[in-house]
Amino acid sequence: MSRLIVISNRVAAPKPEGEGGAQGGLAVALSAALREYRGLWFGWSGNVTDQFTGQINFQRHEGVTSATIDLEPQDIDEYYNGYANRTLWPLFHYRIDLAEYDRSFAGGYERVNERFAETVAPLIEPDDLVWIHDYHLIPLAAQLRERGLPNRMGFFLHIPFPPSRLLVSLPFHEGLVLSMLAYDVIGFQTEEWLESFRHYVERELGGRCDPDGTVHVGDRSVHAAAYPIGIDYQEFSEAANSEGARAAFDRLRASATGRHTIIGVDRLDYSKGLEERFLGYRRFLEEHEECQSKVFLLQIAPPSRGEVDTYEIIRTDLDELSGRINGEFASVDWVPIRYVNQGYGREDLAGFYRASEIALVTPLRDGMNLVAKEYVAAQDPENPGVLILSRFAGAALQLKDALLVNPYSKEEISDAIHRALQMPLEERVRRWQAMHECVRDQDVVWWRRSFVEALQGNAADGN
Repeated sequence: MSRLIVISNRVAAPKPEGEGGAQGGLAVALSAALREYRGLWFGWSGNVTDQFTGQINFQRHEGVTSATIDLEPQDIDEYYNGYANRTLWPLFHYRIDLAEYDRSFAGGYERVNERFAETVAPLIEPDDLVWIHDYHLIPLAAQLRERGLPNRMGFFLHIPFPPSRLLVSLPFHEGLVLSMLAYDVIGFQTEEWLESFRHYVERELGGRCDPDGTVHVGDRSVHAAAYPIGIDYQEFSEAANSEGARAAFDRLRASATGRHTIIGVDRLDYSKGLEERFLGYRRFLEEHEECQSKVFLLQIAPPSRGEVDTYEIIRTDLDELSGRINGEFASVDWVPIRYVNQGYGREDLAGFYRASEIALVTPLRDGMNLVAKEYVAAQDPENPGVLILSRFAGAALQLKDALLVNPYSKEEISDAIHRALQMPLEERVRRWQAMHECVRDQDVVWWRRSFVEALQGNAADGN
């Protein structure tokens, strides 16, 4: 059997079963795949070195080998904080107004991808399958091909792929997309992002897209399809029924003192629509005075990418906005927004989700959004809560029984909150059952098996 080589910007070092510390659903799924295929996970360690040496730190746990390298401060500034998170991230999330185009950023991005290729190439055996992840490493397959590797290579984009009219604003956009043709399989979260890619190929590269998912440009043919990622349903269900989750449930319910809880859990990022969410909740409080003091919003938003100035601005703006809303509506025994800038473990979050009658998941643009799926998985089947979901999240294409809203509209958010509070049990159960079936059946294991089968040559999209 071929080995599976996973390459990503960062590596979640696999942990032995039973060892403390939660890993994310993606890390769990990839670790399982790597164990199955005797694999190797390669990427940046997260550490800084004065001078790049290419020295690899190997670790092995439960049949999975992780291999990490350290990067120079200039690499991190130009490749990670620069091109990846100041150029590609905002552009791919439709925020062309925030994208920064700096020649040094592009140079650093190319240099680090070359360093990844130079370092990992000797570790790849002739029969290995190579699976590269996300926007940090788009040109990596092309770099590996230049070094003579003929292996089957796949790429999965975890974030949206922007429409052609936005992507063409990126200097040298054509070269970036052409580098994607070095892959054998390209995966996107949804049909919408896939269609954006296909449109670009046809319009800008003069390519042809076949109904079976094959994309042709010149003498290159690539299979491109949608493979919507899921959560680790089994692991999250176990977490939701753990003692830690029950304790978190009891803690939140006790502090609610009979009030309805609306929960939001997001990284502190402009793509998550947190300011728009707060304004929509404010509109709800204005329009439904009878609900004041009977409901509160718990917004958990751990800081993200503090080295990028934009994120510090977001934090400052949200601090001020939540303070204004609380100052305007709060009473001596009620605060409308509990705004928390720290992260919580999986068991705590599962308990908080189950204790919350409503989840407010309203990103302005999101590749998928697994918080929506976690909320569904955590609910009490006898008395489930209501998911309010942005129609611009990839998850909206699967979770059609959520209350779908335009996150830019304060009125739609307000109306959805009121509708959720009034929704009868029978309707809540019906909606939840349909979403739960999707979350359970199309989990992260289903996702990675679908992609790996396509990478092996058994091409089939994830829908």
